[in-house]
Amino acid sequence: MSLLGNVLWILLGGGLFLFFEYLFAGVLLCATIIGIPFGVQCIKLSLLSLTPFGKEIVDIKRPTGCLSLLMNVLWICIGGIWIALTHLIFGLFCAITLIGIPFAKQHLKLASLALTPFGKSFH
Repeated sequence: MSLLGNVLWILLGGGLFLFFEYLFAGVLLCATIIGIPFGVQCIKLSLLSLTPFGKEIVDIKRPTGCLSLLMNVLWICIGGIWIALTHLIFGLFCAITLIGIPFAKQHLKLASLALTPFGKSFH
């Protein structure tokens, strides 16, 4: 079922567009020394946005101290809020129809990860 959902997501849910958008931003951020941690998170988000069905977001269990909190605050200030709002808007548009509800749920999952990606992983 997740294979069918992922194929439909790529074709109809905006998965291919999101993949290239996150990948492009990640490569640009990795071009600078300061942006490498943010670029790595964008590349992780690009992989998740390509095939989100069947994957679950989990908190990383190892202690990271205040570093992940600081990086999440910087991420939100730089652009994470806009990425999350984009996913929320796409999710609202997808939720209008019954067929789009699974896509809306995936956009909400991606919005929560796009808002605070540091300290989280997906399986």
